[in-house]
Amino acid sequence: MNERQDQKPLPSTLYTEEYFLTACEGYDEFTATEGEHLSRRLSAAFALAEVTPGMTILDVGCGRGEILRHCAQLGADAVGIDYAVVAVKMSQNVIQGMNGVAPGKTAVMQADAKKLPFPDGAFDRVLMFDVVEHLHPWELHQAMLEVHRVLKPNGRFIIHTAPNVWYDRYAYPVVRAVRTLMGEGKKYPKDPRQFGVAVNQHVHVNEQSLWSMSRALHKAGFEGKVWLDSPPQNREESKLMAVLRVLAFDLPPFRWFFEREVFAVAGKS
Repeated sequence: MNERQDQKPLPSTLYTEEYFLTACEGYDEFTATEGEHLSRRLSAAFALAEVTPGMTILDVGCGRGEILRHCAQLGADAVGIDYAVVAVKMSQNVIQGMNGVAPGKTAVMQADAKKLPFPDGAFDRVLMFDVVEHLHPWELHQAMLEVHRVLKPNGRFIIHTAPNVWYDRYAYPVVRAVRTLMGEGKKYPKDPRQFGVAVNQHVHVNEQSLWSMSRALHKAGFEGKVWLDSPPQNREESKLMAVLRVLAFDLPPFRWFFEREVFAVAGKS
């Protein structure tokens, strides 16, 4: 059995309105502000695009559509694609009325990231926020080849994905052991996924590390920077925890395991 037969694409029906409003990154901020404010993670990723007036932007896996709204408000023309019907409808609701009000134009359509319906060299920026982990390796490679095709020669490809798979596999057991010794073990379940939303256990099929993300980009003809980051840490803990945090988050190779999010900015090789 080849890879494609063994790793079938996830059905789009897994991505319901409930998923986008209760499990998909940034749902709290979206619910509270209808997309006017971005979550910390989405805001950090979007800032890397350095969107300016007149740019053309493609948001791959646009989800609820708030990124399209922010592109238009900055004067860029933004197109979102998603293969989930409900995502297209939600994005249409968000961008409805933006054209003619915001300086940039917006559009959204249902499409597969592995076969983008756009001409070569059409976009200044292609964004892929919290999508990578939902694509099997062969799907991700095909999608990246498509991004390479539709990106302008001097364009930028911006990625955010989480969690860092090395954290879940190797660092979390250490964190749990330390917390257990400190009497806080009940707060740290054996499976780190139990911290998050249950549905993500079924739709995260390709979580990345610093190195796997770099390899995937290189294989698809990109070169750029890949790095790790984490949510803000609680600095009001004991001196021991403060020392452990410095080791874990500030020093390689430990930070390669303890940082939880993967970012990338790349261009064509």
